[in-house]
Amino acid sequence: MKHIPGHRSQPFLAVPDPARRRFVQGLAAGGVLLGLSSIVRPAWALAQDTVTGAAPVLTGTEFDLTIAETPVNFTGRPRMATSINGSIPGPTLRLREGDTVTIRVHNRLAEDTSIHWHGILLPFDMDGVPGISFKGIPPGETFTYRFKVRQTGTYWYHSHSGMQEQTGLYGAIIIDPAVGGPRAERDYVVQLSDWTDEDPMRVLAKLKMQGDYYNFNQPTAVGFFRDVANEGLGAALDKREMWNQMRMSPTDFADVSGYTYTYLMNGTAPAGNWTGLFKPGEKVRLRFIDSAFMSFFDVRIPGLKLTVVQVDGQDVEPVTVDEFRIGPGETYDVIVEPKEEAYTIFAQSMDRSGFARGTLAPRPGMQAAVPVPDKPQPLEMEDMMGDMTGVARARHARTEYGPSTDMRVDTPRTNLDDPGVGLRYNGRRVLTQADLHTIGGPLDARDAGREVELHLTGNMERYAWSIDGVEFGQSTPVHFRHNERLRVVFVNDTMMTHPMHMHGMWQELESPEDKFQVRRHTIPVQPAQRVSFLVTADAIGRWAWHCHLILHMDMGMFREVVVA
Repeated sequence: MKHIPGHRSQPFLAVPDPARRRFVQGLAAGGVLLGLSSIVRPAWALAQDTVTGAAPVLTGTEFDLTIAETPVNFTGRPRMATSINGSIPGPTLRLREGDTVTIRVHNRLAEDTSIHWHGILLPFDMDGVPGISFKGIPPGETFTYRFKVRQTGTYWYHSHSGMQEQTGLYGAIIIDPAVGGPRAERDYVVQLSDWTDEDPMRVLAKLKMQGDYYNFNQPTAVGFFRDVANEGLGAALDKREMWNQMRMSPTDFADVSGYTYTYLMNGTAPAGNWTGLFKPGEKVRLRFIDSAFMSFFDVRIPGLKLTVVQVDGQDVEPVTVDEFRIGPGETYDVIVEPKEEAYTIFAQSMDRSGFARGTLAPRPGMQAAVPVPDKPQPLEMEDMMGDMTGVARARHARTEYGPSTDMRVDTPRTNLDDPGVGLRYNGRRVLTQADLHTIGGPLDARDAGREVELHLTGNMERYAWSIDGVEFGQSTPVHFRHNERLRVVFVNDTMMTHPMHMHGMWQELESPEDKFQVRRHTIPVQPAQRVSFLVTADAIGRWAWHCHLILHMDMGMFREVVVA
């Protein structure tokens, strides 16, 4: 993990140019540039050289994946990206339950690389995390992954080396059951991601110097007078004073925004309008994957209900909603039943600074109206202070956790029925964790033999992220005993949602009443929230456990788990 030195006393950074918004929809023909000897190519030539939304589908039991640099152009400015077999996203791997697969990964980069098979149960030395489960793949070399496929559903893969995931190294995995077939007549992967023309290390350096560098959703005088009108002058002043004393912002939704990001759907910018075709009367299965580096998306298809049938590759009792939030690392499968018209697949970023979009249509060339992004809603008191029904308060925690932590929530909230900031009270039926119930119940009927509590901690001013106030470089591994059943509790002491991903084992989320809820490989933990889940430590080896906001992981919100 690389750390970029920086602090508030460093030279002032230029404010991002709001004119950057003109690129938020990207180029209609933006994407991978084919057959170019140089990335310096006139804009008029891009259309004939560009392929978007066309990741190949590979099937069988033996695969060859080549990782290399590839020229791309999403915004009108040619850049170099990291591709797999020349594609962004990389090829979709369609596997079958029960097969043993062999995947040869060839590194044509000038630096080490890796592939992690996200959510896949396999031997730890096939998991693909440099420094934890293997050494990585040096330039010019090939590493062979081999494992038996033990599950079904929608998953994905990505690099676990440096910033390669941000520059394009990701792809989808679909695992078909050994017996039985799909639930829908039409089946599409919808892979969401974020792209920046900036060097990702430069993005991180800016955040280290100024944590809110990309945040333009700052409190305004207009907002203050609105609070006065709604709550009275005294309450409005108290609210502003509280936020100022805490040195925090009620608009701290995302570290990196649409001022540098172009949001992609299947490798296609919004102006490119990725399109999935259907025949009227068909049921269409959409496999949503959030492969973004740092972005949550709120997804809806105006005019269609979304029936959620699978989460993180695991079948759930179907639940029908208008909208759902998906965070980095998560997957959601939904069934829709479109009629003979076009529909917009709309995925707006959590901070409302941009969106990815595509179209479902019965014929090529059709499209529907694209919604205007919702207005950002400020964080509420419970996002900072937790359970407002108890003796709740948020306090500075430097004396307990050190300078890498600026906040501690004494009484976190435990509810799972909150859709999250920006989705509350919007008039739409929004999915919550409380709605999700994995079919078949828990994998292990035992109760927990012990409990482990961990706090998700950070300091936005310093752009430091940690667990229990300790960054990964100073931490010691968490030890699980082989085959033990344990309860893990996460308490989020920060004001940001963290998608926490455990490699190699399932996290079985519990309700506030300690009843089994849903099986996840990535659990979004909301601000000032306490969640608990059960784990069966059935996978011997060394495993990664981290926030899937990759800059948070890179800055220290990461632990090694040793099962022995």
